[in-house]
Amino acid sequence: MGKTVRDHLVDTLEELTQDGFKRFKTKLNVFPVKAGYSNIPRGQLEKADVLDVCDKLISFYLEKYAVEVTVEVLTAINERELADRLCKATGTGSGGEGQKPGPSDGATGKEVSGGKGQKPGPSDGATGKEEGHFVDRYRVQLIERTAPVEPILDLLHGDILDEEQYQTIRSGNTNQEKMRKLYLLMPSWNKKCKDRLYEALKAKNKFLIEDLEGN
Repeated sequence: MGKTVRDHLVDTLEELTQDGFKRFKTKLNVFPVKAGYSNIPRGQLEKADVLDVCDKLISFYLEKYAVEVTVEVLTAINERELADRLCKATGTGSGGEGQKPGPSDGATGKEVSGGKGQKPGPSDGATGKEEGHFVDRYRVQLIERTAPVEPILDLLHGDILDEEQYQTIRSGNTNQEKMRKLYLLMPSWNKKCKDRLYEALKAKNKFLIEDLEGN
Protein backbone atom coordinates (compact mmCIF):
# COMPACT_ATOMS: atom_id res chain seq x y z
CA MET A 1 0.00 0.00 0.00
CA GLY A 2 1.37 3.39 -1.01
CA LYS A 3 2.13 6.16 1.42
CA THR A 4 -0.53 8.70 2.30
CA VAL A 5 -0.06 12.47 2.22
CA ARG A 6 0.20 12.38 6.02
CA ASP A 7 3.01 9.81 5.74
CA HIS A 8 4.93 12.11 3.38
CA LEU A 9 4.42 15.09 5.68
CA VAL A 10 5.69 13.08 8.65
CA ASP A 11 8.70 11.83 6.69
CA THR A 12 9.55 15.38 5.64
CA LEU A 13 9.22 17.06 9.02
CA GLU A 14 11.18 14.29 10.73
CA GLU A 15 14.15 15.34 8.59
CA LEU A 16 14.27 18.71 10.33
CA THR A 17 16.66 19.31 13.19
CA GLN A 18 15.17 20.23 16.55
CA ASP A 19 15.92 23.88 15.85
CA GLY A 20 14.59 23.57 12.31
CA PHE A 21 11.32 22.04 13.55
CA LYS A 22 10.96 24.87 16.06
CA ARG A 23 11.47 27.44 13.29
CA PHE A 24 8.93 25.56 11.13
CA LYS A 25 6.27 25.77 13.85
CA THR A 26 6.98 29.43 14.52
CA LYS A 27 6.67 30.29 10.83
CA LEU A 28 3.59 28.09 10.40
CA ASN A 29 1.78 30.06 13.09
CA VAL A 30 2.17 33.36 11.21
CA PHE A 31 2.23 32.12 7.62
CA PRO A 32 -0.24 34.10 5.43
CA VAL A 33 -2.78 31.45 4.51
CA LYS A 34 -5.43 31.81 1.83
CA ALA A 35 -8.77 33.47 2.46
CA GLY A 36 -11.18 31.12 4.19
CA TYR A 37 -8.47 29.49 6.28
CA SER A 38 -7.06 30.33 9.69
CA ASN A 39 -3.60 29.85 11.17
CA ILE A 40 -3.02 27.03 13.61
CA PRO A 41 -2.93 28.73 17.04
CA ARG A 42 0.49 29.09 18.64
CA GLY A 43 -0.70 27.35 21.80
CA GLN A 44 -1.53 24.24 19.78
CA LEU A 45 1.89 24.22 18.13
CA GLU A 46 4.30 25.01 20.98
CA LYS A 47 4.46 21.51 22.48
CA ALA A 48 3.27 19.60 19.41
CA ASP A 49 5.52 16.89 18.00
CA VAL A 50 5.81 15.97 14.32
CA LEU A 51 2.77 13.69 14.36
CA ASP A 52 0.66 16.32 16.10
CA VAL A 53 1.70 19.02 13.63
CA CYS A 54 0.91 16.80 10.64
CA ASP A 55 -2.53 15.98 12.05
CA LYS A 56 -3.23 19.68 12.56
CA LEU A 57 -2.02 20.58 9.06
CA ILE A 58 -4.49 18.14 7.52
CA SER A 59 -7.28 19.09 9.91
CA PHE A 60 -6.90 22.83 9.27
CA TYR A 61 -6.08 22.75 5.56
CA LEU A 62 -7.03 19.31 4.12
CA GLU A 63 -4.43 17.29 2.25
CA LYS A 64 -3.57 19.26 -0.88
CA TYR A 65 -3.41 22.67 0.74
CA ALA A 66 -1.57 21.16 3.75
CA VAL A 67 1.17 20.08 1.34
CA GLU A 68 1.25 23.54 -0.25
CA VAL A 69 1.50 25.26 3.12
CA THR A 70 4.23 22.89 4.27
CA VAL A 71 6.24 23.42 1.09
CA GLU A 72 5.99 27.20 1.34
CA VAL A 73 6.86 27.27 5.05
CA LEU A 74 9.86 25.00 4.46
CA THR A 75 10.99 27.30 1.66
CA ALA A 76 10.56 30.33 3.92
CA ILE A 77 12.89 28.82 6.55
CA ASN A 78 15.53 27.91 3.93
CA GLU A 79 14.72 24.20 3.78
CA ARG A 80 14.19 24.23 0.01
CA GLU A 81 15.64 20.74 -0.51
CA LEU A 82 13.05 19.23 1.82
CA ALA A 83 10.36 21.32 0.14
CA ASP A 84 11.37 19.98 -3.28
CA ARG A 85 11.43 16.41 -2.02
CA LEU A 86 7.94 16.78 -0.58
CA CYS A 87 6.69 18.19 -3.91
CA LYS A 88 8.11 15.19 -5.78
CA ALA A 89 6.85 12.65 -3.24
CA THR A 90 3.29 14.00 -3.39
CA GLY A 91 3.23 14.86 -7.08
CA THR A 92 2.80 18.53 -6.28
CA GLY A 93 4.13 21.30 -8.48
CA SER A 94 6.69 23.61 -6.94
CA GLY A 95 5.00 25.54 -4.18
CA GLY A 96 1.66 23.87 -4.91
CA GLU A 97 0.57 27.03 -6.73
CA GLY A 98 -3.07 27.26 -7.62
CA GLN A 99 -4.21 24.05 -5.97
CA LYS A 100 -7.44 23.71 -4.11
CA PRO A 101 -7.55 21.58 -1.00
CA GLY A 102 -8.70 18.07 -1.80
CA PRO A 103 -10.22 15.07 -0.07
CA SER A 104 -8.82 14.06 3.26
CA ASP A 105 -9.88 11.98 6.21
CA GLY A 106 -8.37 14.70 8.42
CA ALA A 107 -10.16 15.17 11.70
CA THR A 108 -13.42 13.29 11.64
CA GLY A 109 -16.71 15.06 11.98
CA LYS A 110 -19.51 13.80 14.22
CA GLU A 111 -22.25 11.64 12.76
CA VAL A 112 -25.25 13.28 14.38
CA SER A 113 -28.77 12.95 13.12
CA GLY A 114 -30.05 15.80 11.02
CA GLY A 115 -31.87 16.74 7.83
CA LYS A 116 -31.58 14.85 4.57
CA GLY A 117 -31.68 15.96 0.99
CA GLN A 118 -31.41 19.69 1.48
CA LYS A 119 -29.86 22.00 -1.07
CA PRO A 120 -26.15 23.13 -1.47
CA GLY A 121 -24.75 20.13 0.36
CA PRO A 122 -25.60 20.29 4.09
CA SER A 123 -26.66 16.63 3.97
CA ASP A 124 -24.95 15.05 0.98
CA GLY A 125 -22.34 12.75 2.45
CA ALA A 126 -19.35 13.08 0.16
CA THR A 127 -17.37 11.19 2.79
CA GLY A 128 -19.69 8.22 2.52
CA LYS A 129 -21.81 9.26 5.51
CA GLU A 130 -25.30 9.69 4.13
CA GLU A 131 -26.79 10.60 7.50
CA GLY A 132 -26.19 13.76 9.49
CA HIS A 133 -26.33 17.44 8.72
CA PHE A 134 -23.28 19.19 7.27
CA VAL A 135 -22.67 21.18 10.48
CA ASP A 136 -22.73 17.94 12.49
CA ARG A 137 -20.48 15.94 10.18
CA TYR A 138 -17.84 18.70 10.05
CA ARG A 139 -18.09 19.83 13.67
CA VAL A 140 -14.34 19.43 14.35
CA GLN A 141 -13.23 21.24 11.19
CA LEU A 142 -15.73 24.07 11.60
CA ILE A 143 -14.68 24.66 15.20
CA GLU A 144 -11.00 24.72 14.29
CA ARG A 145 -11.16 26.68 11.04
CA THR A 146 -14.05 29.15 11.15
CA ALA A 147 -12.62 32.66 11.42
CA PRO A 148 -13.78 35.22 12.25
CA VAL A 149 -16.87 33.99 14.09
CA GLU A 150 -18.60 37.34 14.80
CA PRO A 151 -20.04 37.79 11.26
CA ILE A 152 -21.63 34.33 11.57
CA LEU A 153 -23.17 35.27 14.92
CA ASP A 154 -24.49 38.54 13.48
CA LEU A 155 -26.43 36.61 10.83
CA LEU A 156 -27.90 34.26 13.45
CA HIS A 157 -28.70 36.99 15.99
CA GLY A 158 -32.41 37.52 16.51
CA ASP A 159 -33.81 34.50 14.68
CA ILE A 160 -31.59 31.70 16.01
CA LEU A 161 -29.67 33.32 18.86
CA ASP A 162 -31.27 35.51 21.49
CA GLU A 163 -29.32 38.43 22.98
CA GLU A 164 -28.02 36.46 25.96
CA GLN A 165 -26.79 33.59 23.78
CA TYR A 166 -25.24 36.03 21.33
CA GLN A 167 -23.29 37.86 24.04
CA THR A 168 -22.25 34.62 25.77
CA ILE A 169 -20.75 33.24 22.57
CA ARG A 170 -19.05 36.52 21.72
CA SER A 171 -17.35 36.48 25.14
CA GLY A 172 -15.13 33.59 24.04
CA ASN A 173 -11.44 34.50 23.86
CA THR A 174 -10.69 32.69 20.60
CA ASN A 175 -12.60 31.75 17.46
CA GLN A 176 -12.41 28.10 18.51
CA GLU A 177 -13.90 28.86 21.93
CA LYS A 178 -16.73 30.87 20.35
CA MET A 179 -17.55 28.03 17.97
CA ARG A 180 -17.55 25.53 20.82
CA LYS A 181 -20.00 27.73 22.73
CA LEU A 182 -22.19 27.87 19.62
CA TYR A 183 -22.12 24.09 19.28
CA LEU A 184 -23.23 23.71 22.91
CA LEU A 185 -26.60 25.13 21.84
CA MET A 186 -27.01 22.77 18.92
CA PRO A 187 -28.65 19.78 20.68
CA SER A 188 -31.80 21.93 21.01
CA TRP A 189 -31.76 23.01 17.34
CA ASN A 190 -33.94 21.63 14.57
CA LYS A 191 -32.98 21.22 10.92
CA LYS A 192 -34.03 24.78 10.07
CA CYS A 193 -31.62 26.19 12.67
CA LYS A 194 -28.76 24.09 11.32
CA ASP A 195 -29.61 25.17 7.78
CA ARG A 196 -29.37 28.81 8.88
CA LEU A 197 -25.92 28.17 10.38
CA TYR A 198 -24.82 26.45 7.18
CA GLU A 199 -26.07 29.39 5.09
CA ALA A 200 -24.29 31.88 7.38
CA LEU A 201 -21.05 29.91 7.18
CA LYS A 202 -21.30 29.73 3.40
CA ALA A 203 -21.96 33.47 3.17
CA LYS A 204 -18.99 34.44 5.34
CA ASN A 205 -16.57 31.52 4.88
CA LYS A 206 -17.26 30.51 1.28
CA PHE A 207 -13.91 28.86 0.57
CA LEU A 208 -13.93 26.84 3.79
CA ILE A 209 -17.37 25.43 3.05
CA GLU A 210 -16.44 24.64 -0.57
CA ASP A 211 -13.36 22.77 0.64
CA LEU A 212 -15.35 20.71 3.14
CA GLU A 213 -18.07 19.96 0.60
CA GLY A 214 -15.40 18.59 -1.70
CA ASN A 215 -14.01 16.40 1.08
